[in-house]
Amino acid sequence: MSKHANKLNEIPFSVLDLSPITAGSTPADSFRHTLELAQLAEKLGYNRFWLAEHHNMPFIASSATSVVMSHVAAGTSKIRIGSGGIMLPNHAPLVIAEQFGTLESLYPGRIDLGLGRAPGTDQGTARALRRDLGSTGDDFPEQLAELRGYFDPSLAQGNPIKAIPGEGLNIPIWLLGSSGFSAQLAGELGLPFAFAAHFSPLNTLGALQIYRNAFKPSNVLDKPYAMVALNIITAETDKEAKRLFTTIQQQFLNLMSGNLTALQPPVDDISEVASSYQLKALEQQLGSSIVGSQQTVKDKLHTFLEESQADEIMAIAQVYDHKARLHSYDLLAEITKSER
Repeated sequence: MSKHANKLNEIPFSVLDLSPITAGSTPADSFRHTLELAQLAEKLGYNRFWLAEHHNMPFIASSATSVVMSHVAAGTSKIRIGSGGIMLPNHAPLVIAEQFGTLESLYPGRIDLGLGRAPGTDQGTARALRRDLGSTGDDFPEQLAELRGYFDPSLAQGNPIKAIPGEGLNIPIWLLGSSGFSAQLAGELGLPFAFAAHFSPLNTLGALQIYRNAFKPSNVLDKPYAMVALNIITAETDKEAKRLFTTIQQQFLNLMSGNLTALQPPVDDISEVASSYQLKALEQQLGSSIVGSQQTVKDKLHTFLEESQADEIMAIAQVYDHKARLHSYDLLAEITKSER
């Protein structure tokens, strides 16, 4: 077992943000809050700040991900800014190469390109994005190869088209996943892998094992590097953290029922608004979430790291109150620095 399994200060911690739209607020508010969170994360020593592409979601404002990334990068100075992720089947690889080539040219040495193969939305919206559904994700390896070729002409396989800006730039590419497909592909290509345990907890350990078993050293990595995204909400007490967590629980209840709406305020007891069946579904969907006081979060993080051997943790806190969200990341940073 690697030594970092028991030392929280020996692995990087990062932030995943969806620019949440809360009830009664606007996307403009979300972008202002996102920048404030990124500035705090930089001050607290977090390693990366990633934003995710979703569409037709009334509670997520980061749909134009590369644009929001530029907003955040312009307002910070050293923290890495990335996509967690860009849903590649929604885009022509050349467009993504140019967008991220532009970002890397504007903010050199700070840009990460995390890629997913899901649409990040429903089928109707996917059709609106792509005009047809010819790309279903099955051709993701080919899309990825084309995209990598725009950055590195030696991989271009005779493609005469150049990404300007983009060609020759060293932008780290990560594969994101919630199952084994991208884990296998990331391993075979020797790329870093990020797993979405914040909404797919049951597949976490299996996907990490697939990635490590499939890993082949490359000019990018000589050994596997796995980051895991987790819902982590920290508050002064377990009771308060569990109360804040009910916002995420309500979000998933609304998704399950098709009632898409802005992020809702917390409730005192989730069982008052959820049936026993729904509570079981929430446990399946959100079972890896780490919620509680600093001591509780610390203990649960130790256990998770021992089980997963993750090389990096990316925390997401979909908290309704912006000040409470900032405070959650502040408390988490104290935990991760406490073991000297």
